[in-house]
Amino acid sequence: MGKDTLPTKGNLLSVKKTLALAHLGFDLMDRKRNILVREMMGTIDKATAVQSRIDTTFREAYSALREANITLGTCSDLASNVELDNSLSVLWRSVMGVELPRVNSQEIPQSVPYGFAFTNNAFDKAVKSFKKVKILAYEMAELETTVYRLAGAIRKTQKRANALQNIIIPDLTEKENFVTEALEEKEREEFVRLKVLKKRT
Repeated sequence: MGKDTLPTKGNLLSVKKTLALAHLGFDLMDRKRNILVREMMGTIDKATAVQSRIDTTFREAYSALREANITLGTCSDLASNVELDNSLSVLWRSVMGVELPRVNSQEIPQSVPYGFAFTNNAFDKAVKSFKKVKILAYEMAELETTVYRLAGAIRKTQKRANALQNIIIPDLTEKENFVTEALEEKEREEFVRLKVLKKRT
């Protein structure tokens, strides 16, 4: 509360300085929150588009796999020959101090793990479609993680902005008003005292 502060000129200067910093801090938090919200909304739009592409590509992939299973019999033996993909790496970028992932997947050319004599067009299409799904899944994971991290950062920023706006700034303003009024009262008393002394002399 304001009344805990001694009414001195030094304290008044200190409170004014702290209040100015609190206002600056709130402006920065507000700006940061707006930038993060814009970034998140853009990311959500991208994620919606990617999800739609994943759904379409999955349907194509499973349709082709179903056809391959019908025409070739169960393809699990052929699928087990596909090499493990270790090409995935994660880089990081910073937006207003929030670390966001950037998935980097360099498609490594792999030898075809099955003989063409034992497959058909449906199987080849299924393999190609599932490769697309894999790349889209990487992209979706990046976007979902980005949204999650941005949402957390927005919550923290909002909390700090609210604390500044609703608690710290009003408390400092009250202190400033209390010290200012107390100093003005002291000045009035001093003026009256000097006037009385002058009359007596």
